[in-house]
Amino acid sequence: MKPPFKKAARVIEKIEQAGFEAYFVGGSVRDLLLGKEINDVDIATSATPEEVKRIFPRTVDVGIEHGTVLVLEGGESYEITTFRTEGEYVDFRRPKEVSFVRSLTEDLKRRDFTINAIAMTKEGEFVDPFGGKEDLEKGILRTVGKPEERFSEDALRMLRAARFVSQLGFAVEENTYRALKESAPLLKHIAVERKLAEFTKIMTGDHVKKACEVLVSRDLYRYLPNMEAFPGQLLKAAEILRPGALDETEVWALLFLVIRKENCPRFLKEWRLPTKKIKEIYQIYDAFHDRLSKEWDLYGVYTYGLETSLSAEKIHSLWNGEELDKPLAHVRELYEKLPIKSRKELQVNGNDLLLWKNKGGGKWVEEDLRRIEKAVISGEVENDKRSIKEWLMP
Repeated sequence: MKPPFKKAARVIEKIEQAGFEAYFVGGSVRDLLLGKEINDVDIATSATPEEVKRIFPRTVDVGIEHGTVLVLEGGESYEITTFRTEGEYVDFRRPKEVSFVRSLTEDLKRRDFTINAIAMTKEGEFVDPFGGKEDLEKGILRTVGKPEERFSEDALRMLRAARFVSQLGFAVEENTYRALKESAPLLKHIAVERKLAEFTKIMTGDHVKKACEVLVSRDLYRYLPNMEAFPGQLLKAAEILRPGALDETEVWALLFLVIRKENCPRFLKEWRLPTKKIKEIYQIYDAFHDRLSKEWDLYGVYTYGLETSLSAEKIHSLWNGEELDKPLAHVRELYEKLPIKSRKELQVNGNDLLLWKNKGGGKWVEEDLRRIEKAVISGEVENDKRSIKEWLMP
């Protein structure tokens, strides 16, 4: 048994010694079966939150109204959730109420997809009432029970379906696939922030092209911010992407480039992206357009900085179907050759210019500083105050 499970088995053992059932559940069990790395493990139990708190001396009420208690044990923390069923859903997202039960099967029945409805004992035996293991082996994504019901309970599950397609490369089971299109309008009830989290994972998955085909063919894209008019652009971005090549910010920059700023100037803001990230995306956008018209030179890399230059070059290379190693190495070489990396390293400043020229401030100060930067970077003058003064004022 892998270390995270082995360590957490002691927690399950304590719960069982107190007379209750407990199992590993959720993504960690799925990832174990897929041979993926395991980080966190979740535990489900027949014990109520109060009963869990009586078993363990150190706990935190992280979501006790939904049956979840954080247990601190052996230097680790574990989320332990009571078996539960869920009442009527509100806002197509949250259950109005939950009821604690003693049945594992009833608890697994409320989960979204069969591959997430597998439990495991501390000995490593699986409890799989809905055929999740078989679906994992066949590479199929299927809802637990009727897909229309699962999607009407929580409409975000439709984007989660596309996310699992992107991350795992699975095919969507026929009934689930059909229900995605029928239920797609329910996504209008979901908050942008929740759509953003899932869409970002979709666009950074190893099988993004397959996932975007699901988004478009099932009309899910119509209920994403400012995407209704751009299904073709979404598919083009997915076609360009390669697994692991771009980080989240670079993926958004690529999507923005494909859509084009003039087509939808408020695109990034409608997605509620952080202001800092929007600024970074605009910088990559500008650097990419400069790169379209010319090769990188010292001043270009200096202007945009190493990270933005690398991001723009990654997108440029992917856009043209080129390998990444050599172009990125070239950008890094240019950056290392720079005599200065920022204006802060320049040996003169605006005050020096005002003193030398003995005149009031104005646009000329910025223009002269930029001229000096270019001269220093090109090697026309050394980054030395005396040399710069003689060059500027011969």
